Amino acid sequence: MPRAVLFYPMLFLALLCAPFSARAALEIQVIGGAANKIAVAMVPFQAAPGQPVPDLSQIAGDDLERSGQFRRVDLGGAARPVAPAQVDHAFWRGRGADAVVIGQVSALPGGRFEVRFYLMDVIKRTQLAAFAYTIPARQWRATAHQIADIVYEKLTGTPGAFSTRIAYVQKQGTRYELRVADADGHNPHTVVRSAEPVISPRFSPDGTRIAYVSFEDKKPVVYVQSLKDGRRTKVAAFKGSNSAPAWAPDGKRLAVVLTRDAGSQVYLINADGSGLVRITRSASIDTEPVFSPDGTTIYFTSDRGGSAQIYQMPASGGDARRVTFNGSYNVSPSISKDGRRLAYISRDEGRFRVVLHELSTGQTRVLTDSARDESPSFAPNGQVVLYATVQGGRGILGTVSLDGQTRARLSESGVDAREPAWGP
Repeated sequence: MPRAVLFYPMLFLALLCAPFSARAALEIQVIGGAANKIAVAMVPFQAAPGQPVPDLSQIAGDDLERSGQFRRVDLGGAARPVAPAQVDHAFWRGRGADAVVIGQVSALPGGRFEVRFYLMDVIKRTQLAAFAYTIPARQWRATAHQIADIVYEKLTGTPGAFSTRIAYVQKQGTRYELRVADADGHNPHTVVRSAEPVISPRFSPDGTRIAYVSFEDKKPVVYVQSLKDGRRTKVAAFKGSNSAPAWAPDGKRLAVVLTRDAGSQVYLINADGSGLVRITRSASIDTEPVFSPDGTTIYFTSDRGGSAQIYQMPASGGDARRVTFNGSYNVSPSISKDGRRLAYISRDEGRFRVVLHELSTGQTRVLTDSARDESPSFAPNGQVVLYATVQGGRGILGTVSLDGQTRARLSESGVDAREPAWGP
């Protein structure tokens, strides 16, 4: 059975029955933050006639603030430089800034724009980055995300993830939609529309395909669909339930959960639907597989110990080893790209919350303070976790930093969104 049915029966029922409305404006709310943040002055870029809104520095600043590692410096009354020679390092240092981002936009023929931006280290009085882009208006937000990625990497040493994408499921009227959007939730487009539920979207490692489960055949079936041309393949449509797809790092295989031979068990299958191999053999429910980054290990959820816990086993099959021991209910594993951490959902006194698990030490940390969280998914740089929760009676998407101090809500007003996954 699908993971939502196995481990979230009441939550899944609530999702199917909840009211939905048409798309409205995106809401982004940032809550909390780490004590020690990098202070950045995001100076509005010198504008060009007819440029899109909001300003590039506003979009990039929102990205950085949402990460939990940055805070924006108050610009009140300050001069607004547009070139490195105009930056008064002492002034900005006096304002508490560690770095300043400046830039300018020029209009070009054909509705294009030239964007120049500079990242200045005001402590060392040096220029850290300078880039120029020639873009059409439709690439405005993408360019802002690239700027944020550059600033993030230059100041933290870790690649940014603002130019990546997320997938999620929502319902409008009587129809379900699988959507792909920018990492901040903007620019969503619909990949699949269906009168029946769609769950468990997962990006392929190269981001060109997406696997998901659809109930359009009145039973769960696993599909793989191209994000370039929309063509799709039924990968797993065996008797019984077909669910919980997870890509191998090579993009050639998936782990899926089937009930074709017994109860819920984990299988490997090629992305074209061939080469089915069963890898778990238990009398229990084994579900929600996810590959380790090197492809040698599979983490999965099982109740073989009497309650739902997370286990690991060789991807080729073999003995399983229990990973989670804190609490009586831990499900939905997601592993960071460096293989160091798991994020999963843990139940404590009736509340379902996101937990971070350090694999080397076994230490855990509760990241969220909500009560109905699901579907954690690491950002590609491993620094933030995407998840879904319920707020005000509707499903919303959220992100949380690894220290749990910064939480952001990404949501379209009045829309119920669930089943998120972070992709390339």
